[in-house]
Amino acid sequence: MKKVTLRGTLSTILVIALLSVAGLYTARYLDFSKTEDGQFGEKVRAYLLQNPQVIREAIEVLTANEQRDKANQSAVALSSAIKELEEDGYSYVAGNPDGDVTIVEFFDYRCGYCKRSFPDLMKTVEDDGNVRLVLKEFPILGEQSILAAQAVMASQLQGKYEPFHKILMQARGGLTMDRINEYAMQVGIDTARLVVDMKSDEIRNNIRKTYTLANALGITGTPAFVIGGKLAPGAIPAQRMKMMIAEARSQKTSSVAN
Repeated sequence: MKKVTLRGTLSTILVIALLSVAGLYTARYLDFSKTEDGQFGEKVRAYLLQNPQVIREAIEVLTANEQRDKANQSAVALSSAIKELEEDGYSYVAGNPDGDVTIVEFFDYRCGYCKRSFPDLMKTVEDDGNVRLVLKEFPILGEQSILAAQAVMASQLQGKYEPFHKILMQARGGLTMDRINEYAMQVGIDTARLVVDMKSDEIRNNIRKTYTLANALGITGTPAFVIGGKLAPGAIPAQRMKMMIAEARSQKTSSVAN
């Protein structure tokens, strides 16, 4: 007689359970009555019908395991990309360039959540005084987002990145080229030069690099923050930013002590 163990049939039980839930467990596809394994399967099915909460528990365990695996994969990816995240050579660095903790923000100038996070982010960086803020343009919301990102990146050549970044993060409505030029003039940017500079291959390539990095890290939306090497997707309140900054400092202190 073939010996059936719980370890050997655990995956079978879960598959049966999920197929039952999905309405796919039918005699048309699985005829368990003809084999010993089939008799065991019928017992499993009967048990699950009498104890349906087991299905929920199995799914919860499976989900928790998948989330844990995903978090582990994310941590490995972040660790391997930390140099590119924090010191890519082209993203603007605000705050304290010599700060002991780095915040990296992936953002889009047309993202409402980015705009809502902006005041908390800037106040947190300013109040702390020892945080580097790496701003990575990640234009994913259409052509106007790309135009805005190209324009602000080009404004670095005129030493106007921060005021231009600020005015676009506070802007409401569309960001056509005409409106971008209006905002640029408000902060003293030479718009004729800006239009030429923003079309450079270097800027296009740098935006592509950010797309590639975001894809490698599983970042699909904005804003997304990496604080002290840990990913925090979505808009996060100032209090959580401060907690993550404190944790990053604590880990650095522990590393030095060890």
